[in-house]
Amino acid sequence: MYIPVRCRRAAARAGALAAAADALALLGAAAPARAADDIPTVINNLQTWLIGILAGLATLFLVIGGVRYVISGGNPGEVEKAKTAFKSAGIGYCLAILAPVVITILKSIVGG
Repeated sequence: MYIPVRCRRAAARAGALAAAADALALLGAAAPARAADDIPTVINNLQTWLIGILAGLATLFLVIGGVRYVISGGNPGEVEKAKTAFKSAGIGYCLAILAPVVITILKSIVGG
């Protein structure tokens, strides 16, 4: 059965938007709001949020890249866009892994 390209793209966009909404909902529920008593607590909370946001965005780019690759239909332009999304996801995961290092440096500067 042939499905027009317009319909496939619309379905992929709807799926990507649903995945983005789910990811944002998970990020919002990931860490409860807490009052911070001191700077180290604030920095640790910042680290938790930073890693969560970076990992969530990287996962979103990974999903978008996968959907684009699947619906590309061999179109070289769309395949290239999918590869770019995969590269962005990889960079996002690397930044999420390096976030604790950055936070540790920030702690040493602040004195926490």
